[in-house]
Amino acid sequence: MKDKEEIYIFGHRNPDTDSVTAAITLSYLKNKLGMNTVPAVLSSINLESKFVLDYFGVPEPIFLNDVNIKVKDLQYTRNYTINENESIYRAYYKMEKAGISKIPVVDKHKKMVGILSMKNIALSQFSKNYSLIDTSYQNIIDTVDGTPVIKYDDEIIGNLLVAGYRSTTFIEEIILNESNILVVGDRHSIIEYAINNGIKLIVITGGHKVKDEHLELAKKKKVNIISTPYSTLETIKILNLSNKVTTIMDGNKFLCINENDDLNKFINIANKTRYSYYPVLGKNDKCLGILRFSDIGYNNKKKVILVDHNSYEQSAIGLEDANILEIIDHHNIGAIGTNMPISFRNMPVGSTNTIIYTLYKENGVKIPRHIAGLMLSGILSDTLILTSPTTTDLDKEAVSVLAKIAKVDYEKYGYQMIKAGTSLKGKTIEEILYTDFKTYTVDNKKIGLGQILTTNIEEITEKLDEYIVTLNDVCKRTDYYFVCLFVTDILKQGSYVIYSNNAEEILKITFNLDEIYQGIFLPKLVSRKKQILPEIMNHMEIN
Repeated sequence: MKDKEEIYIFGHRNPDTDSVTAAITLSYLKNKLGMNTVPAVLSSINLESKFVLDYFGVPEPIFLNDVNIKVKDLQYTRNYTINENESIYRAYYKMEKAGISKIPVVDKHKKMVGILSMKNIALSQFSKNYSLIDTSYQNIIDTVDGTPVIKYDDEIIGNLLVAGYRSTTFIEEIILNESNILVVGDRHSIIEYAINNGIKLIVITGGHKVKDEHLELAKKKKVNIISTPYSTLETIKILNLSNKVTTIMDGNKFLCINENDDLNKFINIANKTRYSYYPVLGKNDKCLGILRFSDIGYNNKKKVILVDHNSYEQSAIGLEDANILEIIDHHNIGAIGTNMPISFRNMPVGSTNTIIYTLYKENGVKIPRHIAGLMLSGILSDTLILTSPTTTDLDKEAVSVLAKIAKVDYEKYGYQMIKAGTSLKGKTIEEILYTDFKTYTVDNKKIGLGQILTTNIEEITEKLDEYIVTLNDVCKRTDYYFVCLFVTDILKQGSYVIYSNNAEEILKITFNLDEIYQGIFLPKLVSRKKQILPEIMNHMEIN
């Protein structure tokens, strides 16, 4: 399952208990059926949902800020870097293997140092400056397929010499010191001369052996020795490739991108800079690999399943660029469009979890206690413990079955759950408004309807003037036609209504009121979906 692409399941932007639990319960079902899904939420969960998850010992879903395609969603070349102390030879090998002409150079913390290109390597080979060696003992061994003979230094820096003269000429005319690196075959007199002068390194070619007395002398003089099976010519041709990549890395500027950058942002940058390659950075600016502009494809859309909503206004940012696989909802049908046919399960029931309950039955998947508890909580929350006019016989059946599996008295548990979620302590008025807030477009006008449950209306009425100011401000600031907050008291089976000033006449006519005032109580009005929204929509569309 880990090899399968992740599919995100989430509800609407201001997730209530039905939305949060539906994402989790559907994800559990889908994973049992062989998919790789992840439940998510689009904002922080409310107190009621937190109570439910804590009660049944279930962790919160991941937070998903948006579903825009990110750089990390692209098929870029990952784990593709070269350490600054590694050899040019090693860098070339990695580039050749990946089929990429550049490679990010990083330090020991994976932080970017620069970029090395095939062009850098080619230019270095034509520079005629073969003599300077700046590398490590191990890099030389790796490059010339060498065998360590004597090692005293990790770092090898010096000028390269080849025993190209006859022995007497070399010994008489060439002055050696600790800054020299000598490539030589089985010319023992030259080897002895080099060791006596304490040079940095001797590379013995052709796989030849060093005399025992010369080995002992080299140990006294602390001269490094490496043996290679290559000929002198072959060794000389590749030895400077053992140099550290930083010795030929140019100082050109390079542009990095972050793995969490939106694809559209990257495309805009790429169109301006016209680079072919971009190092990709992750957490703490560690380099993760490299992205070719040609790697961009549009088959990298995030795959998502929507629950408890089916409109763009209530969904994740960037949903237009996502691949919607399925929708499961119990609300009116919105305006989401898809390029391909999808599974759309929409039923006139009181809760999305009721639909999910039927899916478990249809697929013959056993419901464990914690999943039963979450489904039960979603249904009780959305149906106000089966008292809402949205409640159906299927909701009641589901509650009866799920309560037994969850081992709770659904009425006692339901009131406990709702009480936990109705606390307004520490919340600002705007936070209360957005606890369960949904946006609708009616007759090309945007309206906002918030709903909260309470068992203590005095918490609201004592700040009524502040609520009115906030609603008017939100209405003006966010360009709503009007905004309302319905404060539902499940014990009294009705709702108190607070509204922006421009909603007064609409509410009065919609609910056939002789008079209207802020905080008015409307008996038997408890369902936004079935009682509030349809009436408002009917009035606005007629007028």
